[in-house]
Amino acid sequence: MALYLVTGGAGFIGSHIVEELIRRGESVRILDNLSTGKVANLGPVRDKVDLRDTDIRDLDSIRPLFKGVDYVIHLAALASVARSMEDPVETTQVNLGGTVHVLLAARDAKVKRVVMAATAAAYGNHPVLPRVETQTPQPLSPYAVTKLAGEYYGRIFNDNFGLETVSLRFFNIFGPRQDPKSPYTGVLSKFIVAYLTGAMPVIFGDGEQSRDFTYVANVVDASLRACRAPAAAGKVINIGTGKSATLNQTITVLNGIFVKPVKAQYGPPRPGDVKHSTADISLARAALGYEPLVSFEDGLRRTVDWLRKDLAEA
Repeated sequence: MALYLVTGGAGFIGSHIVEELIRRGESVRILDNLSTGKVANLGPVRDKVDLRDTDIRDLDSIRPLFKGVDYVIHLAALASVARSMEDPVETTQVNLGGTVHVLLAARDAKVKRVVMAATAAAYGNHPVLPRVETQTPQPLSPYAVTKLAGEYYGRIFNDNFGLETVSLRFFNIFGPRQDPKSPYTGVLSKFIVAYLTGAMPVIFGDGEQSRDFTYVANVVDASLRACRAPAAAGKVINIGTGKSATLNQTITVLNGIFVKPVKAQYGPPRPGDVKHSTADISLARAALGYEPLVSFEDGLRRTVDWLRKDLAEA
């Protein structure tokens, strides 16, 4: 049994990772300031984890929590392009300053490896698809810059400070527990809630922007593989499905799931948004043995089922 520390472990992605770790019989400590995470996300595993309400911006407070930890999965962040455009200072303090604190604390505690959540937003509007890790980054937002800088710090710690690190560039994750009420949540949750409440889904731009929508179970599997895969140390690795869908196509798929024709409302494009994004997952396959477990459409159906139940219980 290993001890895993999951920063942001009460959040959308983190809670799914924590749940799977508990299912596998591992020990879990969560570091989360609960600014966006929720204790309720932990559900039946709440009593099986060590939850610490702590902020990664406070290095002195987080240092003791790394004692005895084998692996760190670092998810804590302000994960929003829009929010970073509104407040680049706080985004930088959390995403970059906080990441450096996590790396320092992990190094000093002699943690075996830190797996870091990076982002496909680092690629920006690079003209070549699919996105390959060797492409020159072209970040378009403070969020993307901070996460890219975190990757660079991770590599420095891996190469110079004796701490193994892996950065996983996540592509547009969706699934249960993604808070549809947050103004910064993913577009799929907002679309589904619009269908469930009889509202009109809103698309910013012409709807032809494409995304490699990746169901959260795929990210859980990749993150846990990255903790132990020997070939992953020091690498930056795409985690997606290798396929993409436009927002207009997504509306068509949802029309089929809900069996009703709905038309989207279109608004002006948002600053900092990327036009197209598809992952090349060759390196993930080679270094992690990763294969997507859940398709886009199956993931949508699972998310619809969860949101329908969640709204009914609200």
